[in-house]
Amino acid sequence: MAEEETSYIDYEAFLDPSFSAVEFANALLLSTNNPSDTPLDLSTPLSKVLFDVQEIDTHIDTLTTKSALPLLDYTKDNARASSRILQEVESQVASLTEGYRALEKDVIERYEAAEQVRLAAERLCQTVKIGRAVGRCLMLGRQLEIQVNELSSSSGSNASKREDHRAMIRASNTILSLGQILTASGPGEEGEGLDRINAIITLKNELINPSERNIISRSQQIIREFSMSSIAASNTASTSAPTYAQTEETRSRTTSAISTLYLLSPTRRSTSSSNFSPKLLIIALQDYLQTALKSSLASLVRGLSTLPTLDRTLLEISARCQNIVALETLLDSTKPPIHPLLNTLEPVSLDSSSGETTLNFLQVLLQSLDTSSLPSYFWRSLASSLSPRVQEIMTRGGVSARTLKSNKERVRDALRECVNRGSQLPVSPFNRGKGIMAGNWEREAAVMVGSVLGVLGR
Repeated sequence: MAEEETSYIDYEAFLDPSFSAVEFANALLLSTNNPSDTPLDLSTPLSKVLFDVQEIDTHIDTLTTKSALPLLDYTKDNARASSRILQEVESQVASLTEGYRALEKDVIERYEAAEQVRLAAERLCQTVKIGRAVGRCLMLGRQLEIQVNELSSSSGSNASKREDHRAMIRASNTILSLGQILTASGPGEEGEGLDRINAIITLKNELINPSERNIISRSQQIIREFSMSSIAASNTASTSAPTYAQTEETRSRTTSAISTLYLLSPTRRSTSSSNFSPKLLIIALQDYLQTALKSSLASLVRGLSTLPTLDRTLLEISARCQNIVALETLLDSTKPPIHPLLNTLEPVSLDSSSGETTLNFLQVLLQSLDTSSLPSYFWRSLASSLSPRVQEIMTRGGVSARTLKSNKERVRDALRECVNRGSQLPVSPFNRGKGIMAGNWEREAAVMVGSVLGVLGR
């Protein structure tokens, strides 16, 4: 009877891991109903399921009744074994507890005391590290203060004392060293935590920043005042041409100013010398060229309006261009100093004989102006701005326009002579007696002549 009951229920179907109650119910409904019938008869499949459940319950009850004594004996034996195991485990736990207490006393308490000592030592090391960084910053600050005082005292009213313009470069390197420390503020770096030290904040606000602004301003002023030409001086009785020593001093001062602006130009920590652009230097040099262009344009327009003063005006313009030629030679011959913040220790240079593409001061400026030479840039820029101004003179008419138109040949010769004279190097340590700068300036002369005579011809 038990075997029939067991075989009546399909245990394998219910015990299959892929058994799905939904699929089983669906199959049961389809086997007891016609899918086209409405409504479906749910009583028959429900009765079958309930009957199966009742049969399984009866079977379970029968098995537990027959096996009650063996199950009780088995449970009793397990309980006794569990009691013995529990006693053994409790003795082991007591032993472990006693061992932990001894370990806590011998190790953990000592570790906690050692951890406090370690923490105190670590904070002392941080304090010492910050103290050393503060000490180095204050030492560099004192050094910067001395260098700034040297620069200030050399530019004072004591004319007998020679100007120590190299103090600008020394001060620039000191400012860069200070900036290198102060910007290294990441975890574990030298300048970590310095931004919270009052002495460093005072040093930065009252010494470093003002000194940097002062040195940059002074360097820009030196570049603005750069002059090597003796044309205007040789044509003025009251003014003597600069001596060799004065010319050398001007060259040296300008070199220091150029190097200073190169060093103090903004840079990123990941910048290398191959892609570094000295913005402060480029802006100062471009301002120098623009000032020369504006002054030359204004004076040349006045000279063309009042023709008797044209010769003197062209002399002044030639002198300005000679200064530009001298500046170009100086930029080309000056090697950039080693920049401590760049990723390479090699200075930026240009070896024209080997055709290398690394840049020097002149190449950087020429690239920013998109030109091949500074004199060519000067004459072509001046000519491009001159034509509209000459047109204004002719449009106004009057004596100035008639005089200018009747003296076209004189103006042509004077402009050509101005371009040729202005494209020469001034007599100075730059050329060592070599007069005319290498190169053909006929195109520049033709452009200048065309900017004036082209308007007069119309």
